[in-house]
Amino acid sequence: MKTSSGYWTAVIMVLIAAACYGIMSSVLKIAYEKAYTFQQITVHQVGAGAILLWLLVLIRPATWSKLAFSWKHWGALAFTGIFGLSMTTVLYNQTLERLDASFSIVLLFQFMWITILLESLWKRKWPTKWQWASIVMAMAGTVLAAGLFENKLTDMDWAGVWYGLGSAVTYSLFLLLTGRVAPGYDPVYKSAIMMSFGFVVIAIMYGYKAFDGGLEGEWGLIGWGIALGLIGQVLPTVFFNAGIPRIGSGLASMLGAMELPFAVVGAWLILGEPISLGGIAGIVLILGGIVCAEYGSRLRQSTIQT
Repeated sequence: MKTSSGYWTAVIMVLIAAACYGIMSSVLKIAYEKAYTFQQITVHQVGAGAILLWLLVLIRPATWSKLAFSWKHWGALAFTGIFGLSMTTVLYNQTLERLDASFSIVLLFQFMWITILLESLWKRKWPTKWQWASIVMAMAGTVLAAGLFENKLTDMDWAGVWYGLGSAVTYSLFLLLTGRVAPGYDPVYKSAIMMSFGFVVIAIMYGYKAFDGGLEGEWGLIGWGIALGLIGQVLPTVFFNAGIPRIGSGLASMLGAMELPFAVVGAWLILGEPISLGGIAGIVLILGGIVCAEYGSRLRQSTIQT
């Protein structure tokens, strides 16, 4: 039985990481209210995240012996960083520019069933009955959380919806690849490489629109970039990488799912976005789907072992 303080410290770390991801949505919405554009915020956020991660690499000399260069591994990390990590930031930031923070996080959380389908395609196996049940629960929860039964379809920004679903796909790609590429690399080192390649692509795409044009505005952008980079890139990466090995990926996935209620409650407290009974029911269904999928995964593993 795991009762050590290190175990519970790891649990708290994973919860803090989930809280950081959840609260980031509200912080980003506040930045948009300051009249900063999507391009300005995204470039400064990812750039600050990359710099902060490399600083973490530099201040941990004990890990330097594990740093290595390989065309194969760096190429895989570059692909994952560009099409998984950074494209998720690009698409999700555009979602938040158009939709409420609480609805945006619901769209991002479609990564749960998309990841199940991608893994099934990867392994060439049909999803299990538990996985199908989790997919149904997630879809039903999304309908309730989005308020589609309240005739909100006419008021919905469909570009934002598609950006949100796109962010779920790219995040699923990130989750699918991140555990499979460069397995021997230090986690912070891996994250720094991914973020750096992603930043280069984002700078090429949006760098010409990323600067305010004035010294005061630029300092403001740098401040928002550091805050968002810290909350959205650095702290979750460090706490997830430190906590997950101690508690296991199963419990970590369920604790990480707390990002959803953190985001919704944060949007309510910080932004004043309302929470309906249907929205609460939808969130419960989505979280239930995650628990269902994890239970099915553990059940299958125990069956294989016996």
